[in-house]
Amino acid sequence: EPLHHTNKNCNFTPTGGIHAVSLEVKEGNSTCIKADLSASFSIAYNTSSGSRTAAFSLPDSTAVDASSSSCGADGGSPWLVAVFGSGHAFGLSFSTNGSLYSVANLTLQYNLSDTTVFPNANSSDVVTVVSTSVGISAAINTTYRCASATSVGVDGATVTFTDMRMEAYMPGNDLSPTESVCVADQTSTTPPPTTATSTSSAPTAAPTPPGTPERGSYSVNNSNGTVCLLAQMGLQLNVSYFSQSQNKTVQELVNLTPSLTNSSGSCEASSATLVLTQEQTTNLNFTFTLNSTTNKYHLSAISLFASWSDMAGPFSARNTTLNYMRSTVGRSYMCNAEQTLAVEPAFSLNTFRLQVQPFGVTTDQFATAEECQLDQDQMLIPIIVGAALAGLVLIVLIAYLIGRKRSHAGYQTI
Repeated sequence: EPLHHTNKNCNFTPTGGIHAVSLEVKEGNSTCIKADLSASFSIAYNTSSGSRTAAFSLPDSTAVDASSSSCGADGGSPWLVAVFGSGHAFGLSFSTNGSLYSVANLTLQYNLSDTTVFPNANSSDVVTVVSTSVGISAAINTTYRCASATSVGVDGATVTFTDMRMEAYMPGNDLSPTESVCVADQTSTTPPPTTATSTSSAPTAAPTPPGTPERGSYSVNNSNGTVCLLAQMGLQLNVSYFSQSQNKTVQELVNLTPSLTNSSGSCEASSATLVLTQEQTTNLNFTFTLNSTTNKYHLSAISLFASWSDMAGPFSARNTTLNYMRSTVGRSYMCNAEQTLAVEPAFSLNTFRLQVQPFGVTTDQFATAEECQLDQDQMLIPIIVGAALAGLVLIVLIAYLIGRKRSHAGYQTI
């Protein structure tokens, strides 16, 4: 765990304004991670009179912890660890697939014995929490830029980044002039027209459907090689982006092709991640979260990074507050019907013939499935129709018997 340092000489005022800080991780004379950002924190904690929330910002005295930060030269993940205040720290670890890099997890450490931040706290513990659903991705050799607020929730705490410019796996010591702009910034700014006769930037009415996507089989293995997550599904991306060729915002449906898609991910006690990468241009992440109290799990986060040929810049979207695909540990979730998962205004995901099991996998086969409401409703339709037809036949039969009885009663005996 990289966050273990205490800095008693770097105090700050919790109610101060938001400061921009510059952070840099070096190995020798070479820079591998650089970040200019502002951050604010909201952390719930307990006092003798009930629950309270501490709100504070990253101070301008924040410094990189050189002993915990790393460029990943030994085969590990690159780490940016920043320390501030009395024993507080946050860390960002990075991963790459060769064409994209992303924040693999965010680790936050806060010291409840710091009375300037956590007055009257019941505990004096140093608490460490980790989020694996950060949703920050960029093309390799580009700078990730996001002026808009990016919030990450993690176990009662929320970290919000603003005015972020950051790059990992840097080839030089300066941030790349080529930028991967977050989707929030792309949708808040309308690109200027390049000619006087350019068309409107409004999205087109509807994209042309590319047909039903092929169903793919994906899995994730533990470190010991055993399967810990199973998924079979057809996936269709519904993305709105600014087109270079058409000089306007367009909406496009793109099917994920299983033969061109690689799967990876990780399985933890209370979370599991499936990462699908297609041809180094599309990176789709699913995060499932387990409630150990109820033994129920759900799809809690989806993120997409795409760098397609007609895009004015790389596209990224994420949502870490989802509540889809709810099921029970030891069972799989199944939905054969087409369903649309809304992620952000500019991105939704259509699924077809889906079955997934992110927890409690004991063999290479799915456990008994819990079906989605759409499938249950579709099963009810033939039952209702069959019951209606049976009722109609019964009514006709009863009418026939009554009519026959009356006709017999009308004959006279000679």
